[in-house]
Amino acid sequence: MKKNLKGLKILVTAGPTREHFDPIRFLSNPSSGKMGYAIAEAALQKGAHVTLISGPTSLSPPKVSKFVRVTSAEEMYRAVMKKAPRAKLIIMSAAVSDYRPVNYSSRKIKKKRRQLTVSLIPTRDILKELGRRKKPGQILVGFAAETDHLPQNALKKLRSKSLDFIVANRVGLKKMGFESDSNRILILSSQGKRIYLPFMSKRSAASSLLDFVSNFSK
Repeated sequence: MKKNLKGLKILVTAGPTREHFDPIRFLSNPSSGKMGYAIAEAALQKGAHVTLISGPTSLSPPKVSKFVRVTSAEEMYRAVMKKAPRAKLIIMSAAVSDYRPVNYSSRKIKKKRRQLTVSLIPTRDILKELGRRKKPGQILVGFAAETDHLPQNALKKLRSKSLDFIVANRVGLKKMGFESDSNRILILSSQGKRIYLPFMSKRSAASSLLDFVSNFSK
């Protein structure tokens, strides 16, 4: 893979998903989409043709070749599976919900003086399915947001999802991870390479990530 990425077809996902259980309430996470959008912008600057699939965010999308907006994990799954076969490099930075409500009410659930129980079922594992369908020469990059045991949990996910690279960061710390403009990340490769990037802006981290992937790809 060329370091300048000129002409390379890249698929990037970004932001959270929302799993509604009525028209105004949903399960989600604090992902702002900033990292994914920064990756898309950095890839554009390096000459790539970029498709960006984004969950709900307040960000203005960069001028990518194709921009797809989704809401739920299921919508993300369908959009990714449609676009993935034509991409040489897939970077899954979206924070996709692991669970969704079993039932959906088409009307607002009114507050009552009793406990409300919401049953959840797992969403489809997009990253694992991409690993299963990966074509020869295609590069798959996943993300892992962890509260502890960062290298160990990231390596486990790298192997279980058949990834080429994984980007891990610790969440729950100030000025890092979700919603922040900066981050400190660990990048691991399936070939045993690893690099810790120092605290830096997400824009800088995105450019460094693309360079690392370019240098150590098959």
